[in-house]
Amino acid sequence: MKAEIIAVGTELLLGQIVNTNAQAISQKLAELGIDVYFQTVVGDNATRLQQAIEIGRGRADLLLFTGGLGPTQDDLTKDVLAEDLGRSLILHEPSMAAIEELFSSRGIAMVESNRKQALMIEGSVPLQNATGLAVGNALEADGMLYMLLPGPPKEMKPMLEGPGQAWLRSMLGEEKPLYSRLLKFAGIGESTLEAKLIDLIQNQQDPTLAPYAKEGEVAIRVSTKAATADEANVKIDEAVAAIQDRVGEHLYAQEDIPIEEQIVKLLRASGRRLASAESCSGGLFAELVTNVPGSSGEYAGGVVTYTNRMKNKLLGIPMSQLEGAGAPGAISEETAASMAENVRLLADADFGVSLTGVAGPAESEGKPVGLVYFAIAEKGKATIVHTTHLSGGRSMIRVRAVKAAMYRLWQALKE
Repeated sequence: MKAEIIAVGTELLLGQIVNTNAQAISQKLAELGIDVYFQTVVGDNATRLQQAIEIGRGRADLLLFTGGLGPTQDDLTKDVLAEDLGRSLILHEPSMAAIEELFSSRGIAMVESNRKQALMIEGSVPLQNATGLAVGNALEADGMLYMLLPGPPKEMKPMLEGPGQAWLRSMLGEEKPLYSRLLKFAGIGESTLEAKLIDLIQNQQDPTLAPYAKEGEVAIRVSTKAATADEANVKIDEAVAAIQDRVGEHLYAQEDIPIEEQIVKLLRASGRRLASAESCSGGLFAELVTNVPGSSGEYAGGVVTYTNRMKNKLLGIPMSQLEGAGAPGAISEETAASMAENVRLLADADFGVSLTGVAGPAESEGKPVGLVYFAIAEKGKATIVHTTHLSGGRSMIRVRAVKAAMYRLWQALKE
């Protein structure tokens, strides 16, 4: 079964609200094994909505609408679809009674237009609205399926999860649900990852592989349709094993979590603690780690030593190392190592991580924008300093530097 989501509302086109409904609906339909190939947004205009219906009917088996079920004149979804199908709008008495009871209990006179929310398309199945007033509709006509859901997410989601999902399941027959697993990678770019897996991607049939990317991390979604979760896991495990053979050193999780969360998990499992010292990243490393709930047990703390004076005062790095003729400077392998080692000792932690470099927009100490040194100091082991040359703007360089440091820390933790 192929579906198209049609979100109705001029406010969506104007950018006044974000269409979060489409994400929730797509996820639910994927669970049911219904493929969403198109998402359409159309304003509160009868002609354009009818055109969207006609186009959708030519490329989908299910049209799922959100929005346009309210009491005002610009709430047109039921009216337009009913006219398109040549059907009447009839009153759903239970919904009308609920609306009347609500206004009566509040001591407010009901405006006649509120009756509109209790109307449903002739021949449709009513979908109860547990958190609002507008009744949903589900119907089959001429081999097509239609579902009309309210626009407010607090009303749409319960309706979809409850009566909407039940109706869709009744229409599916033997359709198999879609199962997916998200593989998360670090320390490798999207293009390099794709190059290493290109034959698997090009020859994919079942399971399918879909790469995604965001700053400092890459993901691959492995998906298959199966009758049961056990059957799906067998097929997904085979695909994951093939991927691990190629790029296993970069695969840090088989679930949708950021690398900092995986680092906290590994620290917790081994009973070890972490501290950080940052310069060019300006505290971003600490921010991401402390975004992980419960990380206080594994993260001792950190310092942002942005100036040489702070590196000297807080971390005890000699000014002769930071400044002067012949000195390595603040942006150097030597200073990165000193920062990591000294913050580890300061916090009595098992690991110390440091970052120092040039985020831009201008050079510093004669070093180019994008040059970053970061170090991993582990208790009982030699400190390792890494050098990276990053591209992009200031914010992008900071994110990429922190994610690069986290990747090396993750490697050290899993050894």
